Amino acid sequence: MRKRPEISLRTRALQYLARREYSRAELAAKLRPYAQVEDDFEQLQPVDLNDLLDSLTASDWLSDERAATQLLHARRPRFGTQRITHEMHQKGLSVELIEQALPALKDSELETARDVWQRKFGSLPHDAKEKAKQMRFMQSRGFGFDVIFKVLDHAHDEE
Repeated sequence: MRKRPEISLRTRALQYLARREYSRAELAAKLRPYAQVEDDFEQLQPVDLNDLLDSLTASDWLSDERAATQLLHARRPRFGTQRITHEMHQKGLSVELIEQALPALKDSELETARDVWQRKFGSLPHDAKEKAKQMRFMQSRGFGFDVIFKVLDHAHDEE
Protein backbone atom coordinates (compact mmCIF):
# COMPACT_ATOMS: atom_id res chain seq x y z
CA MET A 1 0.00 0.00 0.00
CA ARG A 2 1.37 3.39 -1.01
CA LYS A 3 1.75 6.10 1.59
CA ARG A 4 0.03 9.37 0.77
CA PRO A 5 2.34 12.32 0.27
CA GLU A 6 2.28 14.79 3.14
CA ILE A 7 0.13 17.83 2.41
CA SER A 8 1.77 21.17 3.07
CA LEU A 9 0.38 23.31 5.85
CA ARG A 10 -0.60 26.04 3.39
CA THR A 11 -2.48 23.56 1.17
CA ARG A 12 -4.29 22.16 4.19
CA ALA A 13 -5.27 25.68 5.30
CA LEU A 14 -6.59 26.51 1.83
CA GLN A 15 -8.60 23.28 1.78
CA TYR A 16 -10.27 24.29 5.04
CA LEU A 17 -10.92 27.83 3.80
CA ALA A 18 -12.42 26.53 0.55
CA ARG A 19 -15.20 24.85 2.54
CA ARG A 20 -16.17 27.76 4.80
CA GLU A 21 -14.89 30.88 6.52
CA TYR A 22 -12.77 30.40 9.63
CA SER A 23 -11.62 32.91 12.20
CA ARG A 24 -7.87 33.19 12.69
CA ALA A 25 -8.03 31.45 16.07
CA GLU A 26 -10.21 28.65 14.71
CA LEU A 27 -7.92 27.96 11.76
CA ALA A 28 -4.85 28.07 13.99
CA ALA A 29 -6.41 25.46 16.27
CA LYS A 30 -7.22 23.19 13.30
CA LEU A 31 -3.72 23.50 11.83
CA ARG A 32 -1.71 23.30 15.05
CA PRO A 33 -1.49 19.46 15.07
CA TYR A 34 -0.06 19.52 11.53
CA ALA A 35 2.34 22.38 12.21
CA GLN A 36 4.91 20.25 13.97
CA VAL A 37 7.90 18.60 12.34
CA GLU A 38 10.47 16.17 13.72
CA ASP A 39 14.05 17.32 13.90
CA ASP A 40 17.20 15.17 14.09
CA PHE A 41 16.66 14.53 17.79
CA GLU A 42 13.11 13.24 17.17
CA GLN A 43 11.54 16.07 19.09
CA LEU A 44 8.54 17.92 17.73
CA GLN A 45 9.28 21.51 16.78
CA PRO A 46 6.48 23.90 15.83
CA VAL A 47 6.52 25.35 12.33
CA ASP A 48 5.75 29.06 12.43
CA LEU A 49 2.00 28.97 12.06
CA ASN A 50 1.65 32.71 12.65
CA ASP A 51 3.60 33.47 9.46
CA LEU A 52 1.21 31.31 7.44
CA LEU A 53 -1.85 32.92 9.05
CA ASP A 54 -0.42 36.39 8.43
CA SER A 55 0.16 35.46 4.79
CA LEU A 56 -3.40 34.15 4.38
CA THR A 57 -4.80 37.29 6.01
CA ALA A 58 -2.68 39.56 3.80
CA SER A 59 -3.87 37.77 0.67
CA ASP A 60 -7.46 38.04 1.97
CA TRP A 61 -8.03 34.29 2.17
CA LEU A 62 -8.56 34.55 5.92
CA SER A 63 -10.84 37.17 7.44
CA ASP A 64 -12.34 37.39 10.91
CA GLU A 65 -14.90 39.87 9.56
CA ARG A 66 -16.17 37.40 6.95
CA ALA A 67 -16.20 34.60 9.52
CA ALA A 68 -18.32 36.77 11.84
CA THR A 69 -20.70 37.72 9.01
CA GLN A 70 -21.10 34.09 7.99
CA LEU A 71 -21.78 33.04 11.58
CA LEU A 72 -24.38 35.78 12.01
CA HIS A 73 -26.08 34.92 8.75
CA ALA A 74 -26.24 31.22 9.58
CA ARG A 75 -27.30 31.52 13.23
CA ARG A 76 -29.60 34.56 13.25
CA PRO A 77 -32.79 32.75 12.10
CA ARG A 78 -32.54 30.11 14.85
CA PHE A 79 -30.74 31.54 17.88
CA GLY A 80 -30.78 34.46 20.27
CA THR A 81 -28.17 37.10 20.97
CA GLN A 82 -26.70 35.32 23.99
CA ARG A 83 -26.00 32.10 22.12
CA ILE A 84 -24.60 33.83 19.04
CA THR A 85 -22.24 36.05 21.07
CA HIS A 86 -21.10 32.98 23.01
CA GLU A 87 -20.29 31.17 19.74
CA MET A 88 -18.43 34.23 18.48
CA HIS A 89 -16.31 34.22 21.65
CA GLN A 90 -15.66 30.48 21.23
CA LYS A 91 -14.47 31.01 17.67
CA GLY A 92 -11.93 33.54 18.89
CA LEU A 93 -13.47 36.60 17.26
CA SER A 94 -12.42 39.94 18.68
CA VAL A 95 -14.53 41.85 21.18
CA GLU A 96 -14.77 44.72 18.67
CA LEU A 97 -16.36 42.47 16.02
CA ILE A 98 -18.82 41.11 18.57
CA GLU A 99 -19.75 44.61 19.75
CA GLN A 100 -20.31 45.70 16.14
CA ALA A 101 -22.75 42.83 15.64
CA LEU A 102 -24.73 43.38 18.85
CA PRO A 103 -26.99 46.25 17.71
CA ALA A 104 -28.23 44.31 14.68
CA LEU A 105 -28.71 41.19 16.79
CA LYS A 106 -30.70 43.01 19.44
CA ASP A 107 -32.86 44.82 16.85
CA SER A 108 -34.06 41.58 15.30
CA GLU A 109 -34.05 39.37 18.39
CA LEU A 110 -37.74 39.70 19.30
CA GLU A 111 -38.87 38.89 15.77
CA THR A 112 -36.50 35.93 15.61
CA ALA A 113 -37.74 34.66 18.97
CA ARG A 114 -41.35 34.89 17.78
CA ASP A 115 -40.51 32.92 14.64
CA VAL A 116 -38.64 30.23 16.59
CA TRP A 117 -41.45 29.94 19.14
CA GLN A 118 -44.12 29.78 16.42
CA ARG A 119 -42.30 27.04 14.51
CA LYS A 120 -41.69 24.95 17.63
CA PHE A 121 -44.87 25.44 19.62
CA GLY A 122 -47.42 27.63 17.85
CA SER A 123 -49.84 27.60 20.79
CA LEU A 124 -49.83 28.98 24.27
CA PRO A 125 -48.86 26.73 27.17
CA HIS A 126 -51.83 25.13 28.93
CA ASP A 127 -50.25 24.96 32.37
CA ALA A 128 -47.17 25.98 34.34
CA LYS A 129 -45.27 22.83 33.35
CA GLU A 130 -45.78 23.51 29.64
CA LYS A 131 -44.85 27.17 30.10
CA ALA A 132 -41.61 26.16 31.86
CA LYS A 133 -40.84 23.76 29.00
CA GLN A 134 -41.33 26.48 26.40
CA MET A 135 -39.25 28.94 28.39
CA ARG A 136 -36.41 26.42 28.82
CA PHE A 137 -36.41 25.73 25.09
CA MET A 138 -36.26 29.42 24.23
CA GLN A 139 -33.54 29.98 26.81
CA SER A 140 -31.50 27.11 25.37
CA ARG A 141 -31.68 28.86 22.01
CA GLY A 142 -30.01 31.91 23.55
CA PHE A 143 -32.95 34.21 24.13
CA GLY A 144 -33.09 36.28 27.32
CA PHE A 145 -35.98 36.14 29.75
CA ASP A 146 -37.15 39.62 28.78
CA VAL A 147 -37.57 38.52 25.16
CA ILE A 148 -39.15 35.19 26.14
CA PHE A 149 -41.75 36.93 28.29
CA LYS A 150 -42.55 39.35 25.47
CA VAL A 151 -43.01 36.45 23.03
CA LEU A 152 -45.34 34.58 25.37
CA ASP A 153 -47.27 37.74 26.31
CA HIS A 154 -47.61 38.72 22.65
CA ALA A 155 -48.86 35.23 21.76
CA HIS A 156 -51.32 35.48 24.65
CA ASP A 157 -52.57 38.87 23.38
CA GLU A 158 -53.15 37.48 19.89
CA GLU A 159 -55.39 34.64 21.13
